[in-house]
Amino acid sequence: MRIGVLTGGGDCPGLNAVIRAIVRKGVNDYGYEFVGFRDGWRGPLENRTTPLQVENVRGILPRGGTILRSSRTNPYKVDGGVETVRTNLKDQGVDALIAIGGEDTLGVAKKLTDDGIPVVGVPKTIDNDLGATDYTFGFDTAVNIATEAIDRLHTTAESHHRCVVVEVMGRHAGWIALHSGLAGGANMILVPEKRFTVADVVKNVESRFRTDFSPIVVVAEGAQPVEGEMVTQNSDRDAFGHVRLGGIGQWLSDRIEQETGKESRAVVLGHVQRGGTPSAFDRVLATRFGLHAIGAVHDGAYGTMVALRGTEIARVSLEEATAELKTVPEGRLREAEVFFG
Repeated sequence: MRIGVLTGGGDCPGLNAVIRAIVRKGVNDYGYEFVGFRDGWRGPLENRTTPLQVENVRGILPRGGTILRSSRTNPYKVDGGVETVRTNLKDQGVDALIAIGGEDTLGVAKKLTDDGIPVVGVPKTIDNDLGATDYTFGFDTAVNIATEAIDRLHTTAESHHRCVVVEVMGRHAGWIALHSGLAGGANMILVPEKRFTVADVVKNVESRFRTDFSPIVVVAEGAQPVEGEMVTQNSDRDAFGHVRLGGIGQWLSDRIEQETGKESRAVVLGHVQRGGTPSAFDRVLATRFGLHAIGAVHDGAYGTMVALRGTEIARVSLEEATAELKTVPEGRLREAEVFFG
């Protein structure tokens, strides 16, 4: 049996650990052959392949990024794209495909399965917003990086008696903001799930200043003020219809300075959150996902995604996994609000 593997969407700490586990178990336990498709769905669409054998995956466990590269290509937005993918998989002798990605990548995997192409999915996103799994790998690493940054910003903020607004990733879900803000002792956490008012932010900032400590505000890139709309870098959209976010941190920092008369600075963590070596938790979770993904292929369980349920790895349908995003519930936000101000 010959199996194709690809990684799609944004890069994420732990991708290489998944690839390594798939190949090691697939070769050693089942005697399968593998081919890597480069650059996400562009790989099977344009027949971009790379060898994927045991020797190709040695030493990649701690490496960030993905040895297969990635892209935000959508074969359903290309004329004849699905039939091209089908033909190229056949020409490569590929019997099944393992797609490692987030909402968009696995959305394509679900459609391809419906169109008769055998696919198994592995959930990947630092945003932790994929349904049907308790956690996705990459999230723990991103939270640790953001938390360390917040810890460091506390001391420089207090040294200069200024406010610092920390912008973290999170388009539609505020999990990174919530967890890093709580872990880092932020004085306010703003997420896409709940619009905020500048007046409330200013109130908490001023309250913090009165204690002779400096406020740290953590804001997800997709958070929206009641007084305005989501801040974007431009109006361009990718193949999945997403605009490029960014700028809410600076916008809010400027408003805080105007309203309070206190110096305020914005820090945008950006891609540093998903770059570099994965945490131990993400290495283990990604490895387990890879082992169970190749097991699903071996069992012919196509149209499924491996998922973390409690401490066990389960199989769920791709339909369930991509039906809706997992957003931060109101109860979790209320927990965080105890520490605002």
